[in-house]
Amino acid sequence: MAQAFPFSAIVGQDEMKLAILIAAVDPSVGGVLIFGDRGTGKSTAVRALAGLLPSIRAVAGCPFSCDPQSREMLCAECPQRRGDGVRVRTRRMQVPVVDLPLGATEDRVVGALDLERALTRGEKAFEPGLLARANRGFLYIDEVNLLEDHIVDLLLDVAASGVNVVEREGLSVRHPARFVLIGSGNPEEGELRPQLLDRFGLSVEVSTPSDLPTRIKVVRRRDEYELDPEAFAAKWKRQDGKVRRQLDKARQKLPAVLVPDATLERAAQLCMALGTDGLRGELTLVRAARAVASLEQADTVEVSHLRRVAAVALRHRLRRSPLDDAGSTTRVQRAVEEHLAA
Repeated sequence: MAQAFPFSAIVGQDEMKLAILIAAVDPSVGGVLIFGDRGTGKSTAVRALAGLLPSIRAVAGCPFSCDPQSREMLCAECPQRRGDGVRVRTRRMQVPVVDLPLGATEDRVVGALDLERALTRGEKAFEPGLLARANRGFLYIDEVNLLEDHIVDLLLDVAASGVNVVEREGLSVRHPARFVLIGSGNPEEGELRPQLLDRFGLSVEVSTPSDLPTRIKVVRRRDEYELDPEAFAAKWKRQDGKVRRQLDKARQKLPAVLVPDATLERAAQLCMALGTDGLRGELTLVRAARAVASLEQADTVEVSHLRRVAAVALRHRLRRSPLDDAGSTTRVQRAVEEHLAA
């Protein structure tokens, strides 16, 4: 496997990097949508994430990487592997970061009949798809706005339930498929379906750097990486190690971070002022702010944490206003200045 570009070597794009770290700290935030110009590091940042994630334990021999500590989110075989009073065998594995290509068929995504076993042995066996590989990890879709509608419908169903159900060709299979969805795309190539847009907890806007020093730094680092990826990764190993340790500490800290009532009230006031639909905006805003607080090893969520994540949590949840032609980011910033003043 090719050496990924180090996460800490990515120049700028602080909002994008923060959103990815938030999703890694607290998957319940709901995933990340990254929209912007081509060549701005969207795919690079997502693939660099794999190098930051700690290993996890999975049931040995399970094609769905079931969690041995779980009693509910298991495939049909894992309860039998555990047995009565028998300690299940486990294995260490990296948290998966799986690519879903645009041209992927439905069979490849959800899984299908294993034709080789069917033809050679006459057995009906299930061949797991990309959703099985992504269980307990991340599913990344580049050019997500160009994804075919029937694949979008599949993802919406599985994302809502956390379970992939395949009933076809005489097969009936259910297996856990809980993953953090990360999508990227260029808005000039088409909009995202509202149903899928709502499934992303955070939305990031990235743009091409406009200042000369930053552009030079980006080109220099990318050129150095492509000349010798291994040496470049070794150069940034210590910095990536710091981010990895910060991420690990944040995950441990997260359950202990308190959200005061006063902070919840400010979050609700902001969402009411912006007119966001439902309560998913408040939930995402508070969860993202709590993840940021845990990254900082803070004990409580403050208004300053809300301010840091307000744009990424709310910009894609605003209704279009005929009386206000300002962009969604500008509208969020104005509301933050009015309702989340220090």
